[in-house]
Amino acid sequence: MATTQHGGEGGHKLRRDLGLVGLLFAGVGSLIGSGWLFGALKAAKLAGPAALLSWAIAAVMILFIGLCFAELGTMFPISGGVVRFPHIAFGSFASYVMGWITWLAAVSIPPVEVEAVLQYSTGYIQSLGLPAMMTPHQLEAGADPVYTLTGFGTVVAVILMAVFVLINYYGVKYFARINNALVWWKLLVIVVVIAAFLYFGFKLGHFSGNFTRYGFMPGGWEGVFTAIATAGIAFSFIGFRQGIELAGESKNPKRNVPIAVIGCVLICGVIYVLLQIAFVGVVQPGDLAKAGGWEHLSFANDFGPLAAIATILGLGWLAIILYIDAVVSPGDTGLIYNTVTARISYAMGQNGNAPQSLTKVSKRGVPVVSLLVTFVVGLIFFLPFPSWQSLVSLVTSATVLSFGSGPIVLALLRRRAPDFPRPFRLAGGDIIPFLAFFSANMIVFWAGWDTNWKLFLMLLLGLVLLPVFIATSKRKLPPLDLKAGAWVIPWLVLLAVISYLGDYGGGLKVLSLGWGALAMFVVSLGTYVFAIRSGLSPVRVEREIENARSEAAEEETALGAE
Repeated sequence: MATTQHGGEGGHKLRRDLGLVGLLFAGVGSLIGSGWLFGALKAAKLAGPAALLSWAIAAVMILFIGLCFAELGTMFPISGGVVRFPHIAFGSFASYVMGWITWLAAVSIPPVEVEAVLQYSTGYIQSLGLPAMMTPHQLEAGADPVYTLTGFGTVVAVILMAVFVLINYYGVKYFARINNALVWWKLLVIVVVIAAFLYFGFKLGHFSGNFTRYGFMPGGWEGVFTAIATAGIAFSFIGFRQGIELAGESKNPKRNVPIAVIGCVLICGVIYVLLQIAFVGVVQPGDLAKAGGWEHLSFANDFGPLAAIATILGLGWLAIILYIDAVVSPGDTGLIYNTVTARISYAMGQNGNAPQSLTKVSKRGVPVVSLLVTFVVGLIFFLPFPSWQSLVSLVTSATVLSFGSGPIVLALLRRRAPDFPRPFRLAGGDIIPFLAFFSANMIVFWAGWDTNWKLFLMLLLGLVLLPVFIATSKRKLPPLDLKAGAWVIPWLVLLAVISYLGDYGGGLKVLSLGWGALAMFVVSLGTYVFAIRSGLSPVRVEREIENARSEAAEEETALGAE
């Protein structure tokens, strides 16, 4: 029986150069990307002032998921953990499916963030991009303009992607130094924005009026939940996983991983709720009246809603800072995801369900082939997309779907390996793991069928590619473990069916908000029980655990030798 290989191809290992601050800031830096620059307006258009509930609910749901991964991450401090954990509990097939969708979601983010940088930069370098023509209906509905790159803009985009690769090539230590400095800047800017909006734009009557004049929840609970999945809210929280993906490169993962995972969600959750309150409070009544309420609120002749409000308030200096940050924040997030995506493909190579060349590690401790593949595939995503919002919805659904495996892995390992050391143990038995799994499924449901059919088509493509890889591979592959991973296919099929029947984004509207939630609860519970009764045998789980422990020990030994 083939087993997972330890260490990178060529004898080199990933290096443990990340301290607590570096790991925490990898998460915080990933969370504060382009999402916060667009999310406050997008969420307000869907949910009105109740958008602050959307941020708070999303933070709690993602925290449930993050807590599960915090326990797993301290048990197995290995890089690419989101992909590796399903392999330990359910074998190759389940880990391949989760790894495929995780990798596709992650590899699209660096080019998307680069496009965000260039879209903002088009405001003062017009040769970078051109706005697409808008139909009268789109203009009337307040649709966002779609910016496509010019030839010059495409060249600049490729150069920026190459810069990400260059920084990562010189090792995670230099990545951490650059990222730490950028995260301090990003945190400072967002705090200054909140403080400036509240200080210069706060008027008690104006503030309370904005929260009530057009209704606190004009879109109802459906608007609140839709905003979580499609307005960039959940997208703004999914970066918590960086603490897991980079655990194998942290100096003290048993301490650092749970602090990084939980800390980044809590820090950014508080910041985002305050930002939404500040945004709702400073929107001018005249702008709301002109738009007829929150749904069609827009700001003409401006590339960013926060910068537009700063200009309206007469804070030109703040608008300038925001335009600078509109380059720094997405650029830093793109850098982080370039780092993490390479670790995901590295982990898939380690699992034995992707080419072994992806595990090749340079003398600097960098998965160089994975890094180059991330760069090349990422260039494909520079093809024009309908809008930032629609792509964010797809990336969010894909990423959150991949997170769904974590809580189930945790539940199975508690039964298969109850005595395995857990430096961080999540209390409450199955309560939080099940709520985490249910939360992941609900976020996918709220994204709507218009988004999810593309997601499930991508999954189908991955299932087609798997037998092709098996037939052409020259290495001895581990068994697929189809029986252990049998729960994956019915879970995905039922998710697709409920999404198609749902009341969100292009669905048939057979299942309303309440009935859809009930159906998803039943599917989540059934899948949770089925998966726990499936899974690898205790003997096989123990063997996979030993493989993971051996890999972590080898990396520790390599670190000590340095």
